[in-house]
Amino acid sequence: MKAITNKVQLEPKVKKAQFWTIFTQQKYLYMMALPFVAWAFVFSYLPLWGWTMAFQKFQPGKSFLDQKWVGLKYFKELFHDDQFYNALRNTLGMSLMGLLAGFVVPIVFAILLNEVRLQFLKRFVQTVSYLPHFVSWVVAAGIITKMLSTDNGAVNDLLMGLHLISEPIQFMAKGHLFWGIVTASDVWKETGWNTIIYLAAISGIGPELYEAAKVDGASRLQQVRNITLPGIRTTIVILLIISIGHLISIGFEKQFLLGNNLVRDYSQTLDLYALNYGLGMGRFSYGTAINIFNSVVSVILLFVANGIFKKITKESII
Repeated sequence: MKAITNKVQLEPKVKKAQFWTIFTQQKYLYMMALPFVAWAFVFSYLPLWGWTMAFQKFQPGKSFLDQKWVGLKYFKELFHDDQFYNALRNTLGMSLMGLLAGFVVPIVFAILLNEVRLQFLKRFVQTVSYLPHFVSWVVAAGIITKMLSTDNGAVNDLLMGLHLISEPIQFMAKGHLFWGIVTASDVWKETGWNTIIYLAAISGIGPELYEAAKVDGASRLQQVRNITLPGIRTTIVILLIISIGHLISIGFEKQFLLGNNLVRDYSQTLDLYALNYGLGMGRFSYGTAINIFNSVVSVILLFVANGIFKKITKESII
């Protein structure tokens, strides 16, 4: 019994000694990581102090101690506002559509690119596909609006040229089409860029596996199903978990630039709602409450998704 007690007492000392040994051996790696740790602390953790505004009747110019504390007042107002639930519906709707299309399309595109044997054509297509990522949403929104315009818009001209419609469709004035327009725009803009990580994962698969499959008579489709997809499964799961964690935080740039008063009921997301009804109206505490709701739900979704995938696929990011 005494030996067991001594062993338990010695374990923390041994672990501490091992830590300092590893730290000494890898001190340069720790020093390289230090700027990034400092960046994360300053821009990700230090601003959390501002969350206290959600529990105060915040008035600019007053010190922290002079602010009036109101408890959960703004959260109660938030959950009793119909506009909040409309923004939540739009956010979840566009997020789910974006997750489905924006996650599946890059995987399929990466597999198709990997099957291209002409290296020049492969590099050309890959370069052209990720160029839209570097175009700002301001420019991209202008291009999309012009293409969907009723006045010589490319999409309407094409549909009318194929005799699929008899008159131009006012795409940007129909609310029920807005989610699809945003999703398609995001897929066009980000597919090429998101494909890069899947191509990198595919390149890590041993070529001998494909050679063995060819010897056994496997077709290209069978090679994709039995070698390529299992080979990048870990990458797919990790990126899917991260995407689910950001499900409710889709931003507002696309919706703000592509939206208008005619589609307002379908374009307003939680971030845009916080901008309009929080910062725009000088209700800083109310806007902070909205952002706290976003962050808390995102963390919950991340842990839930990670737990589910850990049980099913044994893959985890936490």
